[in-house]
Amino acid sequence: FTYFSLVSRDNQTRQIQDAVSNVEKHFGELCQIFAGYVRKTARLRDKADLLVNEIYAYAATETPNLKVGLKNFADEFSRLQDYRQAEVDRLEAKVVEPLKSYGTIVKLKRDDLKATLTAKNREAKQLSQLEKTRQRNPSDRHIIAESELQRASLDATRTTRQLEETIDNFEKQKIKDIKNIFSEFITIEMLFHGKALEIYTAAYQNIQNIDENEDLEVFRSSLYPPDYQSRLDIVRANSKSPLQRTGSLKSSLRTVQVRKKF
Repeated sequence: FTYFSLVSRDNQTRQIQDAVSNVEKHFGELCQIFAGYVRKTARLRDKADLLVNEIYAYAATETPNLKVGLKNFADEFSRLQDYRQAEVDRLEAKVVEPLKSYGTIVKLKRDDLKATLTAKNREAKQLSQLEKTRQRNPSDRHIIAESELQRASLDATRTTRQLEETIDNFEKQKIKDIKNIFSEFITIEMLFHGKALEIYTAAYQNIQNIDENEDLEVFRSSLYPPDYQSRLDIVRANSKSPLQRTGSLKSSLRTVQVRKKF
């Protein structure tokens, strides 16, 4: 009975070890990848800040409507980066940190496994000693060995039950934590992208509201001085050929003669 009990506990312990190792491996990978996701999101925020500064600088050099449209766009885009920063902070606190904490949790479970393995090995050792005692000296000494084996078996059974309870709680907490972590991730991303859609809509409208024709008139006016048109008319008049000026003079004389007749 004790032998089969040892085999059963050995299989159970191995299964628990595999479960803990599986969590250690995949939670570690998830933690690293999510941490990289957060870092890249933070770098995107930094690049967006640079873009905002450049848009402000460019807007200051442009015509009135374009200047206002670009400035309003940059204001909205800058506001979006505040929400992106909040996204980064929340992901770090609600996703990365809980996954990182499993490093400590797994270490504690391995300590529990180690205690169980120690008790199991002690029981196996006592069983081996009992068998040897029975074979070499079938006297009352085997009664002592049986007593020691019984104590070792009780100890192994106790630690195994404690491990079963611990690993059951571990599995229950793991499932709960995975649900919470991924729910938090989805919620954080939905909040950010929902706000991003709202802000991008406003930013798009600011760009569409730029009056191209009015700015074009402002630009054209800036190319010429205020009296440019009147001076252009004078130049055109002075540039007429002698024949054109003679024709104009004759026309003027005819007009005067006609007026005299009347």
